[in-house]
Amino acid sequence: MSLSSLLFLLNQVITIGAVVHVLLDNRQPAKTMAWALVIYFVPVVGIVAYLFFGINTRKERFVSRRSMDELTKRSMYEFAEQRNLTLPGPYQPLINLFVNQSFSLPFNNNKVELLTDGYQFFPRLLSDIASAQNHIHIDVYIFEDDELGRLVADALIAKAREGVEVRVVYDDVGCWSVKNRFFEQMREAGIEVEPFMPVRFPRFTSKANYRNHRKLFIIDGRVGYIGGMNIALRYVKGAGPWRDTMARIEGRGVYSLQRIFLIDWYFVDRTQLSDRKYYPKAGLNEGGALLQTVTSGPSMPYPEIMQGFVQMMMTARRYIYIETPYFLPTEPVLFALKTAASIGVDVRLLVPRRSDARITDWASRSYLREAAASGIKVSLYDAGFLHSKLMVTDDAISTCGSTNVDFRSFENNFEVNAFFYDAATACQMRDIFLADERQAVSLSDLPDRMSPPFFKRLCESLARVFSPLL
Repeated sequence: MSLSSLLFLLNQVITIGAVVHVLLDNRQPAKTMAWALVIYFVPVVGIVAYLFFGINTRKERFVSRRSMDELTKRSMYEFAEQRNLTLPGPYQPLINLFVNQSFSLPFNNNKVELLTDGYQFFPRLLSDIASAQNHIHIDVYIFEDDELGRLVADALIAKAREGVEVRVVYDDVGCWSVKNRFFEQMREAGIEVEPFMPVRFPRFTSKANYRNHRKLFIIDGRVGYIGGMNIALRYVKGAGPWRDTMARIEGRGVYSLQRIFLIDWYFVDRTQLSDRKYYPKAGLNEGGALLQTVTSGPSMPYPEIMQGFVQMMMTARRYIYIETPYFLPTEPVLFALKTAASIGVDVRLLVPRRSDARITDWASRSYLREAAASGIKVSLYDAGFLHSKLMVTDDAISTCGSTNVDFRSFENNFEVNAFFYDAATACQMRDIFLADERQAVSLSDLPDRMSPPFFKRLCESLARVFSPLL
């Protein structure tokens, strides 16, 4: 047998073996088919891609569930007792969903401030960092070594030298381009800095696909931020204005942000932190917002944030407004949106006109046309890059956080969103959406997007086939 014949036979055996492995994993049929097509029709490259990004590794291999439960129970039971907590009836199904699935407790009387760009967020964050007395906890996907990143790092170093505890978790893939020296300088100044799931050869394939996409900032256990902004100059000054949404929270709701950070910290450092000082007595903001902070990730049995989105969509009676930088919806999400539109709910979707990910942009175009054809009003933000991730329904329930409306956020990434059961916060998000919509163009007014030529439509359809993998 010639060498070429032997290599061909070997490739066929490996390909068939990989396809069988995909089938035995019992994923959603769409994802199974997508991986099978990649493996079979893209020789060698497809198999390598599957090894790096397709093998279904679960976080339970790395995290002690018992320790996580102990940490959760201590933080929630011992320090977060609430008296006179009443849960409005209309919100109870969604609240119960999160409590039953992941012990995500609701917290009342929170002051919520929404920040819509880097010029609002970073000065406020730096001011809170400067006022920190006990600890600062940061959990981000990207901590860039640029002018803004160094400004934030210098502020953290200054606080560490004052004796404030400073801990930073950054995602190893999100910070691939950042030289280790940047983080070493913080460590040398007394800051505890740890990467999330470092991707190192030869264990590359077990971790590359599961990333910590959360953005959390907690100062003294009293002030917390959650939303879509990482630490990088482009969130302030990029190729175009960057539109994003962060929520600044004061009150008991910060306990839930702290809980999430401390669980992530245990994962990266194996240190269990459960001292009372991380859950200081919160001031009362009478009449403030009721909220839950919800996580999701590949280690969890259910995609809880996606479930929450679907529940919000299915219970809306007047309107659903959504902002997301990427729209590659799973079948339950797309079905819920189309169903709501078909019964007369005003469903509006706002996405960026120019994406920062070309393949993802192409894959989303047919989904957007399908949404528009079902009665959903689709608009493309034209005043910069829209990275905001928010949803609001009926002037009642709203959510913002790190979760995109796409397969990766729902299935592969570790994400976090805050759900607000508060009319005032919902109305603020509604007004933010409507202001953004005024700077957008309707998809129906773009003939090249609604009726693209055959070759472009074919490319978009091919990209859609692989959307479960993006």
